[in-house]
Formats: sequence, C-alpha cells, structure tokens
Amino acid sequence: MRAIQKNGGSILMCVLEILVGVLLLLDPTGFTSSIIIAAGAALILYGAICIVRYFRADAAEGALRQNLFKGLLLLLGGLFCVLRSKWFVDTFPLLTILYGIGLLISGVGKIQWMADMIRFGRKRWYLPAISAVLSLIFAAIILCSPTALWSFLGIVLIVEAVFDIVAIALGGKHKGSGDDIIDV
Repeated sequence: MRAIQKNGGSILMCVLEILVGVLLLLDPTGFTSSIIIAAGAALILYGAICIVRYFRADAAEGALRQNLFKGLLLLLGGLFCVLRSKWFVDTFPLLTILYGIGLLISGVGKIQWMADMIRFGRKRWYLPAISAVLSLIFAAIILCSPTALWSFLGIVLIVEAVFDIVAIALGGKHKGSGDDIIDV
C-alpha cells in the first residue's frame, strides 16, 4: 500500500494509458479524430501566442525570431487539423502501410546486423535476432490489416500499464525513475 501511495503519479499515468488503450479498442477512428482536433487546437493557441510575441517584440527581434511566420503557419496547420481531421483518418491506412513497409525493411536490416554479429563472434547476437523477428511479425500484421495497428496499440498500452501497476504495487521502482534501465 505504501508503494501505491508513494507512486500515485505513476499509477495515474498507468490508468490513463489503460483508458487510451480501451478507447483505441472501442472507437479508434473517433479517438484519433479527437486527438487530431485537440492537437489542432493546441497549434492554434501556440500560433496565436507566437503572433502576439511578434507584435510585442521590437522590430529587430521580431524579424530575427520570425514569430509572425511561425504563428501564421501554426494557425494554418491547426485550422487544417480542426476542420479536416477526417482527412488524417482517411489517409491513415496509407500511412500505416508505409509504416509497415518501413518496419519490414528495418527487420531485414536487423537480420544483416545479427549475421554480422555472428560473423564477428559477438556474444549477444540474439538481441538483434529477437528484434528482427519482432519487426517482421509486426510488419506482417500491419501489412495484412492496417487497422490492426490501432487494436494492437490499444492492447499493448493496456497490458503494459497493468504490468506497471502490478510492479508498483509489489514495491517495484517508480516508473520513469531511470532505475529500471537494463544494461545490455
């Protein structure tokens, strides 16, 4: 119980991860649209701040920092996200396939890395081998069903968060403290 009280912020983050995972499983399109609209609103807000900074600064500093340019660009990007969030959702399958192809290429590259480590007599050649297998499996899943990425991500977030909560409850290290880094 003491570990739970001591790591309340970490547990809250885990609960939020579980919530995001569940939302991704239940309604990936709606959740994604909401995130894109929220990001657009943040871009609009930051763009407005940049524009105000431009007009509050003296002429030389305003020209040097280019806050008017940045602000207008952020405003346009934010408006596009807010008004055309469906565009991102509609193009997501294409982006997912491109990501799957990139992951497939990465997996093949890791096979080369593993083979090089074996040829050089390195002891931990199995690490890039495991990474290659995982990359190839994930690439196959994504390329076979681009929408599976959302479900997979939702499941991973839920499982990881549950494991973190259990580790914290059993007296493990605080999530993100840096003490959980493993030296390979």
